[in-house]
Amino acid sequence: MISKAGIIVTGAVIGVLAALLVKLGNPANMGVCVACFERDIAGALGLHRAAAVQRLRPEIPAFILGSFVASLLAREWKPRTGSAPLARFVLGAFSMIGALVFLGCPWRAWLRLAGGDMNAIFGLLGLFAGVLIGIAFLKRGYSLGRNHPAPAALGFVMPAIALGLLALAVVMPLFGRGADGQAIGPIFTSASGPGSMAAPIAVSLAVGLVIGYLAQRSRFCTVGAVRDLVLFRDPHLMLGLLSLFAAALVTNLALGQFKLGFAGQPVAHADGLWNFGGMALSGLAFTLAGGCPGRQLFLSGEGDADAGVFVLGMITGAAFAHNFNLASSAAGPSPYGPAATIVGLVVVAVIGLAFREKAAE
Repeated sequence: MISKAGIIVTGAVIGVLAALLVKLGNPANMGVCVACFERDIAGALGLHRAAAVQRLRPEIPAFILGSFVASLLAREWKPRTGSAPLARFVLGAFSMIGALVFLGCPWRAWLRLAGGDMNAIFGLLGLFAGVLIGIAFLKRGYSLGRNHPAPAALGFVMPAIALGLLALAVVMPLFGRGADGQAIGPIFTSASGPGSMAAPIAVSLAVGLVIGYLAQRSRFCTVGAVRDLVLFRDPHLMLGLLSLFAAALVTNLALGQFKLGFAGQPVAHADGLWNFGGMALSGLAFTLAGGCPGRQLFLSGEGDADAGVFVLGMITGAAFAHNFNLASSAAGPSPYGPAATIVGLVVVAVIGLAFREKAAE
């Protein structure tokens, strides 16, 4: 699967399945969005109370478990940790804040474009800018250091969390309802908005497992595709990314899900500046962390506890973004989102400057 054919097949499968998930009930242009789905999970767990975006999405834990199974079968499951976990947590949190200013992760940026949302162009330009800045830090010696082997028990933590989330998604425990009829918890689900839209849980689980398996075997990464092309002149991962876009575009056209334009796009806004800025922050944070949000999930499934810390940082960042009114809406950026983006760019740049190979040694 690490071959050229393998990465192309992986991208095509993700593109087709993402578009099919929309047809089966997931939000439009959001068949698969790691940032959006982790945001929904944070809401489902009560970490934020934005009523429109609360759902325990099975795709995310399924990504982890699919990667876990793939790495076990390939004998690549290697528990490891120790590479600046707190810095990774901060990178994860700010990457999510940037993603929610844009309203999507790199995966969704490409899927939005494949659905005709031209606002995604500004997000992708910002993503490229963020990755290029990250590459500049890499060339100056940026490094979070090397991780080291860890006890097997640590490698089971993220798969165990994934299983727990899936169990909660199936059982959906409820303590009761208040006088207003709203759920008291512990798991919350949106009655309207994007969080109320979902494909059947069995389908979402199956899709997540397939994507997790294929992505682990092929090393699929949307941010790594740009990084490797610029830094090493290696187009391998980019072939997978272009395959994803082409497959999603063709499938959307076939299913009547393509709507070309800037206005009225689903779960999107038309502020080009902050579409650019939000994804620039995310692109920089993902590059410094070593991979896109999907790649972090797949790494956590194969035993990388540092990637698991990044994932938990993203979920925490989603809670902060909504609790502090940083996340955008279809009406545009929130009053505080642009300022949070600027602060995030400064903080992440400081990490890029402070962590150098010499310091790590």
